[in-house]
Amino acid sequence: MTGGDLAARQAELVAALVAGGPLPAGFAPAPVDAARRALLRKRGGDVARHWPLLAAGLGAAWPATFGGWAAGRPTNGSLRDGWDLARELRDRGVLPALGAEELAVREAAARYDGHRPPRPRRLPAVGRAGGAVAVQLAGRVRLLRPASR
Repeated sequence: MTGGDLAARQAELVAALVAGGPLPAGFAPAPVDAARRALLRKRGGDVARHWPLLAAGLGAAWPATFGGWAAGRPTNGSLRDGWDLARELRDRGVLPALGAEELAVREAAARYDGHRPPRPRRLPAVGRAGGAVAVQLAGRVRLLRPASR
């Protein structure tokens, strides 16, 4: 096996583990599936550390909600993964109140287009999600209205 072949097989395995790619030939499905589930749990824990209110708002549904959303998606980092998940839940109308407040605060504090890393806002800004409203003035973010519970 040449170095290029090995690199290609490694890339296939990584895609199967973290991006929903097909199982590469020569690998047993059960161990790869177990590793995929373990990596999703670890990734979910990392996202929950960056988005504690979102995870708390989902409670016992957090692992299944995050796992279902993240399966088949490569990570963009814990902060961005949480942001993308919160926006998707908001768009589907199922974002819990705590997650809405956390998202509103993040939206007021930083600019995030879903593609590039978030950047701090310099000008006054308002963030809204699920009835929650946050405002950023002079670098300070305040939650003006909590989400409906």
